[in-house]
Amino acid sequence: MADKKVGVYICTGCEIGENVNMEKVTEYIDEECSPAVLKQVPFLCGKEGLAQIQGDVENEGVNRVCVAACSPRVMWDVFNFGPDVVVDRANIRELAVWSFHDPELPEPEEDEMSDPLTMMVRDYIKMSVAKLERVAKPEAEPMELNKTIMVLGGGFTGLTAALSAAETGYDVVLVEKEDALGGFAAKMYKQTPTKTPYDQAEAPSINDLISKVEGSDKIKVLTKTSLELIKGAPGKFKVTVKQGDDEQELSIGSVVLATGWKPYDASKLDNLGYGKIKNVVTNAELEAMAKDGKLKRPSDGQPVLSTAFIQCAGQRDPEHLPYCSSVCCMASLKQAGYVREQDPEAKAFIFYKDMRTPGVYENYYRAAQDDPGIFLTKSEIQEVSEGENGKVVVKVTDTLLGEDFEVEVDLLVLATGMVPTISDEPILKLGYRQGEQIPDLDLFDGFADSNYICFPYETRRTGIYAAGCVRQPMSMSTAKDDAAGAALKSIQCLESINRGVAVHPRSGDPTYPKFNMVRCTQCKRCTEECPFGALDDDEKGTPEPNTTRCRRCGTCMGACPERVISFDTYSVSMLNEMIASIQVPEDEEEGGYRMLVLVCENDAYPALDMAAMRKKKWSSYVRFIPIRCLGSVNTQWVAEAMSKGMDGVLLLGCKYGDDYQCHFIKGSELCNKRMDNIGETLERLQVEAERVQQKQISIDEYDKIPQIIDDFIEEIEGYGPNPYKGF
Repeated sequence: MADKKVGVYICTGCEIGENVNMEKVTEYIDEECSPAVLKQVPFLCGKEGLAQIQGDVENEGVNRVCVAACSPRVMWDVFNFGPDVVVDRANIRELAVWSFHDPELPEPEEDEMSDPLTMMVRDYIKMSVAKLERVAKPEAEPMELNKTIMVLGGGFTGLTAALSAAETGYDVVLVEKEDALGGFAAKMYKQTPTKTPYDQAEAPSINDLISKVEGSDKIKVLTKTSLELIKGAPGKFKVTVKQGDDEQELSIGSVVLATGWKPYDASKLDNLGYGKIKNVVTNAELEAMAKDGKLKRPSDGQPVLSTAFIQCAGQRDPEHLPYCSSVCCMASLKQAGYVREQDPEAKAFIFYKDMRTPGVYENYYRAAQDDPGIFLTKSEIQEVSEGENGKVVVKVTDTLLGEDFEVEVDLLVLATGMVPTISDEPILKLGYRQGEQIPDLDLFDGFADSNYICFPYETRRTGIYAAGCVRQPMSMSTAKDDAAGAALKSIQCLESINRGVAVHPRSGDPTYPKFNMVRCTQCKRCTEECPFGALDDDEKGTPEPNTTRCRRCGTCMGACPERVISFDTYSVSMLNEMIASIQVPEDEEEGGYRMLVLVCENDAYPALDMAAMRKKKWSSYVRFIPIRCLGSVNTQWVAEAMSKGMDGVLLLGCKYGDDYQCHFIKGSELCNKRMDNIGETLERLQVEAERVQQKQISIDEYDKIPQIIDDFIEEIEGYGPNPYKGF
């Protein structure tokens, strides 16, 4: 590799040149950093600015470019000077000029150059140069891979996902444990409307879907087949399946998990008469009766002339299912139509907590309201009992009519909810160090966890995507879109791996963790803390990386006490050098306090940008360094900052807990757990543990940033300057 030759290019546009003392900045950078090229350009993003940089790359041999200008989140596709040139963006616009505020100084006159602002700009450029001097040009790691997609589950969602992938040219293996395709959709008498005017139930479309799948030469269908084991990593999974007594190993690239749902166990609803009163059935049982053409009373086979439906039976109830299953209201409206279809004189009563028919399906609800034989009311169920001649008596209270009443019906239907198939039976059977199932965050009530905020379909196992009712309750129309989305995600994963780059959320990142095994102590922290199970280990406990499972969050790097893990463009030593390059004033008269803010690039950094763009201001005491995730924070960075004399360190990242929004799922939570280790580090340095704090912020809370920073600075000022200042 050629010697590193750094060029520093400072933009003077966007209010930068008129607020910053450029003479002082360039003089300082030239003296402290000695770059090969140092230039000021009115607009770096313009043709002339880009041409100057390109000219220096070609004529002066510059291969490391510091663009001191705007945020890397804007003009992100402009500063590209070829595969051999590494570019870093020093954000002096949003993080300095646009957000500058010094609480100790009056607002500067228009023609006055502010020294604290000049110091900020110098620090950000110097940090960028320090980074570039230690960056290795990342080399992608392309590999031979298998591009076959496996779909687990042959119901409506699985069939749709398989067909979506096949129609884009990919080979698909569809695995179904039953002896026929179709799942619950194949057991339906009718389906809710899918086309305008959305007011009539329709004949099921599942048979057409099955025919298309079975007729596709890109889809291999395996029925009566169980999954036994998934080993390996995306692009090179080895999957063992069992069909009867025969086992076979398949080479698979990625997996779509579409095993669907099952009805909630109605035997737990004896308070509503199930299991005690013969003519109390579930909505799934009524659907089967209608499909068989036998809509009759279970007790005596007599025609059903009156039916009551109890909505949310065992749902939205902390004792049963705490969630709404999304489709039950539509299903009851449909099944009430079955009763009316069988006999125009029949009556149907629907008792609901809330009637949920979103969007165009409001037309379906209105059609039911217009039917003189369907009665709907909001109510609470008071009692279910057995009447004479097998009748079921339902007493309700708190209705829209403002009075209590009871109805006596031939049949009572309980609208029980959806339970994901993976909630109580092992389906994936992964051969991973962290276990055979997708990890559960305890937030999703047994559904396959995925990042609902930003990356639907993703699970915490790269290359495995959840779709349909195994992910969350949904209707068939929603599941159709969900299946297509998961299929496209599985394709995106394979194409990224084929180029040797990362998948979401650091899509296109060519770096991957490198391990200095000579220093590894087999402590297992990296293998245990990786949110995505990217690391296995051998019999001695030595980590075994799986590059294509990795999401490049750096959590393993933050976990490692021996600092043996690094990336070409992100490492413990690199951040240490960036921290060391910050000029720390020796006393208050030389520039006041100095605080380091390690800011997550996913939510917190965009929030900073948005705050600055809206002219929010914060203290010139702070210096921001973007990091991949708070999970990547190594205690060495805190030790470096404090021993250098910085007065405080703020870790600003995504929310964790019940309202988690971490792009890397567990990063912020892991960082919070490591705060005890950070406290021990500070204790060894004999400084207050409160000088290091972690704060949560979501991307839309940009307006809170100035107050968070002000509060932190005020608290640190209460402790006084860092005792290491000046050493």
